[in-house]
Amino acid sequence: MSTAIGRRRYLTNFEHHRLPHLFTDVLVLGSGVAGLQAALEAAPHADVLLVTKDRVEQSTTAYAQGGIAAAIVPDDSPAQHARDTIAVACGLGHEATIKQVAAEAPGLIEALQQGGARFDREDHSLAASREGGHTQPRIIHTRDSTGAEIIRALLDQVRAQPQIRIFEQCFAIDLLTHDGQVVGAVTYHPQHGHQMFLATTTILATGGCGHVYRETTNPSIATGDGPAMAFRAGATLRDMEMIQFHPTTLYVAGAARALLSEAVRGEGARLVNRAGRRFMPAYDERAELAPRDVVSHAIALEMKRENASNVYLDVRHFAPGHFAERFPHLAQLCRDFDIQPERDLIPVRPSAHYAVGGVVVDEQAQTNLPGLLACGEVTSTGLHGANRLASNSLLEGLVYGRRAGRLAAQRASANNRIERPLPVSHLLPHSPRTELDLADVLNSLQSIMWRNVAVERGADRLRETLEIMDLWARYVMDKVFDTPAEWETQNMLTVAFVIATGAATRCESRGVHYRTDFPATDPHWRCHINQTRADDAIQVSTSPVPDADASTN
Repeated sequence: MSTAIGRRRYLTNFEHHRLPHLFTDVLVLGSGVAGLQAALEAAPHADVLLVTKDRVEQSTTAYAQGGIAAAIVPDDSPAQHARDTIAVACGLGHEATIKQVAAEAPGLIEALQQGGARFDREDHSLAASREGGHTQPRIIHTRDSTGAEIIRALLDQVRAQPQIRIFEQCFAIDLLTHDGQVVGAVTYHPQHGHQMFLATTTILATGGCGHVYRETTNPSIATGDGPAMAFRAGATLRDMEMIQFHPTTLYVAGAARALLSEAVRGEGARLVNRAGRRFMPAYDERAELAPRDVVSHAIALEMKRENASNVYLDVRHFAPGHFAERFPHLAQLCRDFDIQPERDLIPVRPSAHYAVGGVVVDEQAQTNLPGLLACGEVTSTGLHGANRLASNSLLEGLVYGRRAGRLAAQRASANNRIERPLPVSHLLPHSPRTELDLADVLNSLQSIMWRNVAVERGADRLRETLEIMDLWARYVMDKVFDTPAEWETQNMLTVAFVIATGAATRCESRGVHYRTDFPATDPHWRCHINQTRADDAIQVSTSPVPDADASTN
């Protein structure tokens, strides 16, 4: 499949002899849970440069409300945690990976506490709540700000490490490759301009891509920069059609969507329709505690049946004051919109939340590109399969961040540090084509993704979407732009095209991917869909899901 997207290698023009260079052992791109954990793990044995395009505290992790999953209560076990994860993965999960990650979870919770993280407690023990898809209460939390607390604790440790240098508000434009391996990144900083960061090992931890959709729970920085730059460099992207939609985001017309944690339903909240009738038991015996794909699709069907813009979350039966005490930030959010949860229904609807697919990595966080490791939401590890189990994302970031950092430190100790400029340059000729209004393109892209590639998809709409995006790409991907907003638009167009391509390829419904024209799960499609940019084209292929006793990836 040859497209303008497939032909583009670098987004910016640069010549190595004209740019300032910074040299390091380990370059970490991203400051969420995975990036911070990777930097901490590498720092005792390597010089680390941590680059983030906003403030270091600003990441999708910081917005995570519910918690982190770990089997710590007496009636639970890592084996049961693994079984729940395998079930929710809908046939695409890698069982060996899932078992390994679940087994490491309790120890990581202990390590976080030793590092200063403060989690809620009950009777001198950690409090554990339950969320959709979990058969036991195993969600460790800090009120409704778990992600922010984990970031605070990790960042305190990062700032105490003299071998970690932080570059904030520095936009990573592209991964640099030389002699078949990744050797760093070309970046842009508003004060320093373009720079080349050269590293023995580059760790990609840039998070998700929620802003390719009009409605998302993600912060504005989640524009798919990581998968897009990895794709241009030749990394394999897997199962990109698997986008998880969070069932309950606050719906107030004209306002940005705000996440209402799954933990609210774990505490007993009910979903009701416009008539005030509870509807989830009719869709699944687990009702509100069904996995996210089930709940999101049920809400979409209920909204379609009633021709309604939303359904409602009902917490009016909670004990007086309980909602505000357990979820203080959510209570304040509701009050900001004159919603009183103790007496009012809370309007909600699904929004794009999490990229289940991503850059393929093995059990040590290695990609198919030498010199490039990856961890966190930007990756596809095999843990989530076709649908992420609630609160497994922070866990995955910690596990694979630790593995990436350790491997990067080992590579640094091999004394193969890059210490001189490399002859890496790129010059794209001026395009004679008309320049489109990028703001209009982005708005239209987010709208068409929301209409045609969201909770429900169908062949005709997917074909139309790809045709329109291909047209935009001819006039957007042939240009060299100069600002982060423009590069973000090119990245989002790239990632959206790959998502839609995967959705059009997978002719079945599985997990978070629902095809109206193929509503059943097809055993023939129990496989991964891989996309790679090679020979100026996008190559689409499939690969089998490993057996339970096979290697992780």
